[in-house]
Amino acid sequence: MVRPSTLLALGVLAVATAACAPASEPTQASPSGAASPSAATGSPAQACAKDRLALKTAGKLTVGTDKPAYEPWFKNDDPTNGEGFESAVAYAVATRLGFTKDEVVWETVKFDTAFAPGPKKFDFDINQVSITPDRAKVVDFSSGYYTVKQAVVAVEGSAFASAKDLASLKDATIGVQVGTTSLRAVKDVIQPSAEPKVYNDQVDAVNALKNKQVDAIVVDLPTAFYVTAAQVEDSAIVGQFSATGGTPEEFGLVFEKGSTLVTCVNTAIDELRSSGELAKIEEQWLSAAAGAPELK
Repeated sequence: MVRPSTLLALGVLAVATAACAPASEPTQASPSGAASPSAATGSPAQACAKDRLALKTAGKLTVGTDKPAYEPWFKNDDPTNGEGFESAVAYAVATRLGFTKDEVVWETVKFDTAFAPGPKKFDFDINQVSITPDRAKVVDFSSGYYTVKQAVVAVEGSAFASAKDLASLKDATIGVQVGTTSLRAVKDVIQPSAEPKVYNDQVDAVNALKNKQVDAIVVDLPTAFYVTAAQVEDSAIVGQFSATGGTPEEFGLVFEKGSTLVTCVNTAIDELRSSGELAKIEEQWLSAAAGAPELK
């Protein structure tokens, strides 16, 4: 979960850390069956009026994310500044829903807590959470706001830094964070000869690469740019690849199961996409993700 003034300063630093993609096969972003608010409250436009939304705190939009909040998803570990891809997306959605910046409240929510079963202290959570069928059983998701690819990072000059395809990584010792789609991608797509080394936190996987305890790590592509630009000296992106051969992996906003906000937020995301604003936000904060070679 990492994250472009910093990007510009670091060249390729358009991307982040904390790779947090899910652990089951992803599905195309779609809400998980939350009830439409229009059924009980009139037209969709009326139902999505700010004063009619079912919120944790009246008049405030409560948004959850993890701490630290990494670049390029957030800037300077401060979700409230509107800088970084996910902070910018959150405020763009809030604006579409009728909230001013000072009406958005941020809550610290650990990554895996966001999509665990049970009540939530946020209206929605934004933290590079991939949409998967398993997760959708216990939480609701918005439509996708970012389509993800995985990336392999190695230290320059190492045996696997010049790999041209996935088959060349079969004998690599690969580090990856537990509970992520990156781990699933390693097992299902790369299928290394040896079991990957699994770490509780992404920073532990990064340190393992730095200390040459693994040959490579797999993280989401934006995070890979941050790792190579700011975390591991003399490291490089070996290449990128799709997490599965089918439906693209997407990040979605996370809601408490049954939240009536899903429909309204999906409308906001659709408007951001159709207007081109979502693409502009991605270009501004994740533009360095272009150019990593494709591994097949």
